[in-house]
Amino acid sequence: MNKHLSYRGFKAQVEFSADDNVFWGRLLGIKDEVTFEGETVDGLKAAFKDAVDFHIELCEKTGERHKKTYSGKVMLRLPNTLHEKIAEAASLSGKSLNEWGKDVLESALK
Repeated sequence: MNKHLSYRGFKAQVEFSADDNVFWGRLLGIKDEVTFEGETVDGLKAAFKDAVDFHIELCEKTGERHKKTYSGKVMLRLPNTLHEKIAEAASLSGKSLNEWGKDVLESALK
């Protein structure tokens, strides 16, 4: 089951609230918290598109970026035993820890 919507380069995670009997979602990859909802799938999709269009329009008026920027740095806190195993696996593959981790994460996204 696909729990994501895409529109104009934006993605949203969607859920269903059984308590409220409504579909709802939030935009991903932005600084602000933008949510939307709909009682039907078509209503949810229309609300998503409206939310994206509104977010873009607001950002253009305020001079803010549409999407969050990322530095390319990721900090992970791991148990020292896992860190040791990862460093060993990277070394055995002939790669730096950074190269090995990048390859593993890219592979996980496929």
